[in-house]
Amino acid sequence: MVNIDTKIDADILTLIVVGEVDASSSINLDNAISKAINEGHKKILIDGKGMSYISSAGLGVFMSYLQDFDKNNIKMALYGLNEKVLNVFKILGLDQLINIAESESEAKVLMND
Repeated sequence: MVNIDTKIDADILTLIVVGEVDASSSINLDNAISKAINEGHKKILIDGKGMSYISSAGLGVFMSYLQDFDKNNIKMALYGLNEKVLNVFKILGLDQLINIAESESEAKVLMND
C-alpha cells in the first residue's frame, strides 16, 4: 500500500511517497507522475523518505517516464531514500539515469543544473 501526497513550492511539485511501491500500488505512482506532467509541471521532486519498499514495477514507472521528461524538458529528482530502496536503484544502475539526492535541498540544486 502506498500513499502519495503533493506539495507545491514555487515552481517545484513534490510528490511525497509513503509506504510500499509494489506491483499493485505502482499504478498510484504512475497516475501521480502522469498528472504532474499533464498539469505542465517542469520540476518534479519525489520525496522518498517514507518509501519503505520499491518493486521492479515501481522502478518501471520511473523508467517509463525518462523519455517524457527529456522530451518535455522536465527535471525530476528523488531524495531521502532509505538504504534498502537506494540499493535497488544502484543495483540496476538507475542511479546513473535518475537524479537521486540525500536531502531535499540537494535535490533542488539538481533541479537547477
